[in-house]
Amino acid sequence: MHNEYLFLFVKIVGVTQHLLSHVERNDTIADVKDRCYVTPVRKGGIMMIGKRFLALGLTVAMTGSLLAGCGSEGTESSAGASAGSSESGRSGNENAKVELELFSTKTENADILQQMIDGFMEKNPDIKITLTSESDAATVLKTRLTKNDVPELIAMGGDSNYTELQSAGVLLDLSGEDFISEVQSAYLEMLYDVNVDKEQKAYGVPYATNASGVLYNEDLFAQAGVEVPQTWSEFQDVVIKLQEAGITPFELTFADSWTCLPPWNSMAPVIPAENFTDERKEGKTAFTGTHEEVLEKYLWLLDYAQDDFMGTTYTDGNAAFANGAAAMMINGNWAISEFLNTNPDMNVNMFAFPSVDEADRNTVTSGVDVLLAVSNQGDEAQQEAAKEFIRYALTPEVAQSYIDDQFAFSAVNGVEQKNETVSGVSKDIANGKVSNFPDHYYPNGFDLSAILQQFALNKVDGMDDTENITETLQSCDEQYDAANVE
Repeated sequence: MHNEYLFLFVKIVGVTQHLLSHVERNDTIADVKDRCYVTPVRKGGIMMIGKRFLALGLTVAMTGSLLAGCGSEGTESSAGASAGSSESGRSGNENAKVELELFSTKTENADILQQMIDGFMEKNPDIKITLTSESDAATVLKTRLTKNDVPELIAMGGDSNYTELQSAGVLLDLSGEDFISEVQSAYLEMLYDVNVDKEQKAYGVPYATNASGVLYNEDLFAQAGVEVPQTWSEFQDVVIKLQEAGITPFELTFADSWTCLPPWNSMAPVIPAENFTDERKEGKTAFTGTHEEVLEKYLWLLDYAQDDFMGTTYTDGNAAFANGAAAMMINGNWAISEFLNTNPDMNVNMFAFPSVDEADRNTVTSGVDVLLAVSNQGDEAQQEAAKEFIRYALTPEVAQSYIDDQFAFSAVNGVEQKNETVSGVSKDIANGKVSNFPDHYYPNGFDLSAILQQFALNKVDGMDDTENITETLQSCDEQYDAANVE
């Protein structure tokens, strides 16, 4: 662990211990703040204590009192309470010589991960793996990090959660392992890009990827006589023709703020300058002056959504879309299983969001949805066992079973998603015509989804478009800067 990260980690732990000593039953964070005094130190020694680290310490302290026993005993009980829990993992391999915990930050993949674990343990009876899959996994993982209780194996997204663990120096460098050659280079590059210092090392193995773009009803497209657009102008023509045919172009589900992100995540990698995320982090540019076109096109989309899009939840919108209420939904492949659960006969597919009129610039927004990382805090036997599990997971048969179950795409060379529901983006993904999710590069604490939800609400409330765009981008810059603290 680098000295600066070790220093910060020790400080956070110390703050947390101090705060815990002041926490009483039924306390609020404000109550603890009133009773505590933490001596500020200059930024080289965390002068941000009054702002970032105090907040983190308070959060950890308060959640720590609620999540007491989040170590080995707490992990086992929470895993058992999760969907697809590791009950079978706990009942088998009782005489195993090596025991590991696989901590997953996604609840949706618990069942298939457990199947993978069971298959691995059958082949390796000397290794026992227990799965932990929790709904608030990111928070729990950060809490455990402060307790120096990092799981031996971690399955997480290639986003800010990975960046935090990588920068804390708790992940094993897997760059020299033979199985790294099994991973598509495009997704390895995405991983390098979210390393805190752009280090060309793999502190995790990209495993499963996803795709965000435009989901569309093939039957409604045929009814209106329109084809998949390749450019923004063609996209506009399709939308207008659908409406003229009496078909609602878009089903939006903005009652759930996270669903406000996909239109932004589709356009933001294409329209602004390619190096925007790096320069924004360094304070060399801003959202204001670079993202106006993104929001102008975003507002145009809202004019062609169903009337109650601000009050429609993701679940309700998926059901409505599956039953033909609209021709398109701007979201990702993860929604397809929900459509088909509602209407197994639905003919659905995807295409890349056509952000601009230069067709060759338009890409599929695709990122590392699941990577497999190994803690460097386990003993040598645990580290080797964890690497063996990754090697097993990367075998074509196992990797294929994962993406088939999840309607996902694979980062493993030669493993392809052949389901017809995503055939419209499969070729682009296989050819590396992809852009990472821009929000994977934004700092934790920058709640862009809430900003965009307010942006859409302003539109519904009749705010002038120019004023709305200006205020929204200003909010982006202000909140980004507040969160962008090393």
